[in-house]
Amino acid sequence: MSWRDRGVEIKTPEQIASMRRAGLVVCDALEALRAAVRPGVSTAELDAIADDVIRSASATPSFKGYQGFPASICASVNEQVVHGIPGDLRLAEGDLVSLDCGAIVDGWHGDAAITVPVGQVAPELLALVADTEAAMWAGIAAARAGRRVGDISAAVEALLRARGGYGIVEDYTGHGIGTAMHQPPDVPNTGRAGRGARLVPGIALAVEPMVTLGGPDTDELDDGWTVVTTDGSWAAHAEHTFALTERGAWVLTARDGGEAELTALGVPFGG
Repeated sequence: MSWRDRGVEIKTPEQIASMRRAGLVVCDALEALRAAVRPGVSTAELDAIADDVIRSASATPSFKGYQGFPASICASVNEQVVHGIPGDLRLAEGDLVSLDCGAIVDGWHGDAAITVPVGQVAPELLALVADTEAAMWAGIAAARAGRRVGDISAAVEALLRARGGYGIVEDYTGHGIGTAMHQPPDVPNTGRAGRGARLVPGIALAVEPMVTLGGPDTDELDDGWTVVTTDGSWAAHAEHTFALTERGAWVLTARDGGEAELTALGVPFGG
C-alpha cells in the first residue's frame, strides 16, 4: 500500500516551497497579533488584523468558512483550549490568549498557533506557555526520516511529564497538512515511540500540544466550536507546521525555519 493510498500526502521540494510561502504568511499574521495583544483589545479586532495581513499577501485565510467557522483566526482565552470564536470579548490584564491561524497560498496550507500573555501574568502561567512551546519543539526535533509519528508524540509527552503536573489534552491532536488543512496522519501529544505512520522526506505535519494547569478533559460549548477545560483550569496551545526533508525538519511557519531552536536542541536543520 502506498503513502497516497493511506491518505498521507508526500510533497515534492517545489510543493514544500509553496507551503513555505503559506507558512511565512501565517508567521507574519501571528507576529502582528502578538504585537497587538494588550488589555482592552477585543478578539474580533485581533481577527481583523490577521485577516488583513493574510489577504494583503494575496493569500486566503484557511479557517474562515472551514466547516462553517466564521472567522480567520481562533482566539481562545484562559480556560478555552482551542477553537474560540473571535467576538466582543476584550482581553484583560493577566489573561492568556491562544491565537491559531492558517493561510493558503497556491492551494497549499500553513498552520500555526501561539499563546500570548496579556500584560503582567502569574509566573505559573508564564511557565505553562514556555513549557508548551518547549514540548512542541521537542516533538519537532524528534522527527527524522525512518522514525514514526509516535516518536514525535512520545517526545512531546516526555518533556511535559518531566516539567510536572500538567494536563495534556488528548481529544485534539496535531495533523498532516498540505493541500488540505487537516490530513492524515494524526499527531497525538501522548504516545509511544516507534508507533504510527513512518516519517519520510516530503511528509508535512503540524505539531500542536494543548496543555492545562489542571486535568486533560475538555468540553465543547454550545457554539459548536469553543473547547474549554472541564475543570476550568487555564490552558496554553503552541503549533508549528514543518516539512521533513532529507536533511531534517524545516519549520515552515517559523521566520528562520526553526534553525535556531533545532540547532540548540542538537538536531539537524532541514531547510
